Amino acid sequence: MAASGSKSCLQYLFHLAHDHLDFRLPVTIKLFPYCLFSFRYLLQSPFWCLDCLSEEDVCTVMARSVCAKSAFELWGHGQTHSELRTSLLNYPPEKMVIRTCRKALLLKRLILKNPQHIFCLLEDYGTDPNNIPEHPKYIYFGRWIADGQRELIRSYSVKNRHFIGNTSMDAGLSFIMANHAKAKDNDLVFDPFVGTGSLLVACSHFGAYVCGTDIDYNTIHGKGRSSRKNQKWRGPDENIRANLRQYGKEDMYVDVMVSDASKPVWRKAALFDAIVTDPPYGIRESTRRTVALKCYYTRNKLTLTYYDIFTDLLSFAAHHLVLGGRLVYWLPVHRPEYCEEMVPVHPCLLLISNCEQTLSSHTSRRLITMEKIKEPEELDSLAHLSDPRFIPYQGHNAFREKYFSGLNKRSAKDDTKSDVSGK
Repeated sequence: MAASGSKSCLQYLFHLAHDHLDFRLPVTIKLFPYCLFSFRYLLQSPFWCLDCLSEEDVCTVMARSVCAKSAFELWGHGQTHSELRTSLLNYPPEKMVIRTCRKALLLKRLILKNPQHIFCLLEDYGTDPNNIPEHPKYIYFGRWIADGQRELIRSYSVKNRHFIGNTSMDAGLSFIMANHAKAKDNDLVFDPFVGTGSLLVACSHFGAYVCGTDIDYNTIHGKGRSSRKNQKWRGPDENIRANLRQYGKEDMYVDVMVSDASKPVWRKAALFDAIVTDPPYGIRESTRRTVALKCYYTRNKLTLTYYDIFTDLLSFAAHHLVLGGRLVYWLPVHRPEYCEEMVPVHPCLLLISNCEQTLSSHTSRRLITMEKIKEPEELDSLAHLSDPRFIPYQGHNAFREKYFSGLNKRSAKDDTKSDVSGK
């Protein structure tokens, strides 16, 4: 990226996809740490104006982003076409320069056939498809610079993937997680709950070497029942390596192995540039540990005491991430009871972002991004025990119990009754 001192202080317009709204701002701040949000910044709006960027910065980000559709150098704007015309007439002629990697050209004429440059008029009609106004709320005009990577969502779709499971991560979210982790060329990225390797596929697309572990032998080896419709058993070539081979990324595949994420099988060293994972919630995939768990029978029903996955995960990240490396993972929560203090913390990890994906009216999961800021010390373990902020996360078991208890359905019915009664 160009240094901030070399910027030409132009305004750029980003046309964003209107999905996963809560994830767009953290990614933008991470990729544009020195940008300024301009006059039209609204979290819910698909149009964002940013200042203090270079065209090189914009192109770099659009080469990674699945949240953005297109980017433009903004030349004019207004609430009406008349305001837009006035804005364009006031745009300094000396700024109407086409910047390329090697040269700058003054815009003197337009070539309509096989154009070297494309100019676009964009109209903002709001975000409610059921209430579209007669006239646009805002109008923009600018020079097209680059498109985002929305095509990756289609080309990497799990519907067409060679090897999938019950909980294979959606392609769009996988690439969002890879961007949160800042996966890049020659990084080593690890997924301790690798499943069918969706997150490894996304990180490898950005040039990272990938590896992982999972406690499920059948998933790691591609054995057992298939998750595909009209297919009873998995084929002999259905595995994570085959998924990377499908996208031409087999050379980025290090390996995967059967292992319990709560067990120390790695040497004590900072090994990974990023840890990107989706821990099991005990809903569609069970929460298991290889050691004997505390269990007892109540009226012939076996009850297990589940361990805290997230405490183990943060401790593992603190010991095995390189300094500045990132941990990106999903945290399930019961929305009526959620507060930010519930998010697990660790003395060696700094919380960077916390984004919500709503699953239902009462359940959601939060994408947590943390960065390693220091190496673990002996005193950290004592601080971890004494400081109330470091109490092990209790929401995992509660989320599972409430999910299966039918509490969400009862809460939804109560909400409906309250709405009807006007309370």
